[in-house]
Amino acid sequence: MKVDGKCLCGAVTYEAEVDTSKIVICHCTDCQTNSGTAYGVVAAVVDGTFKLRTGETRTFVKVADSGNRRRLEFCATCGTRIVAKPAEGEEGLISLRIGTATQRDQLAPIAQLWSRSARAWVQDLSELPSFETVPGAKS
Repeated sequence: MKVDGKCLCGAVTYEAEVDTSKIVICHCTDCQTNSGTAYGVVAAVVDGTFKLRTGETRTFVKVADSGNRRRLEFCATCGTRIVAKPAEGEEGLISLRIGTATQRDQLAPIAQLWSRSARAWVQDLSELPSFETVPGAKS
């Protein structure tokens, strides 16, 4: 599926093709820390299709517990994480943070990874009160 998207400030825009059979929720503690929340949601990018249209990214190389090195690419202005790529000279999957994609409503996860690290409360949020906006906030 072809997608396009941008960072929070709009400085970085991109286009790519993602494999909709490879969209996952990742509960690893690195994704929790990097996202600032309970998990990350990523889609596998089809080889050679990720194209930065505008803006500049900064890179941080993360070494996983497995020893794999991943280049995490962020907007140089607002810090929004866009993609993770194999470290320079290494092979591997490119993964796109689907929250940055315009088509995010169409990118439903098909599996959850690293569930042993999942926060206990994240499995069932249906019992929590739900509001369309922030209660008491001015529209």
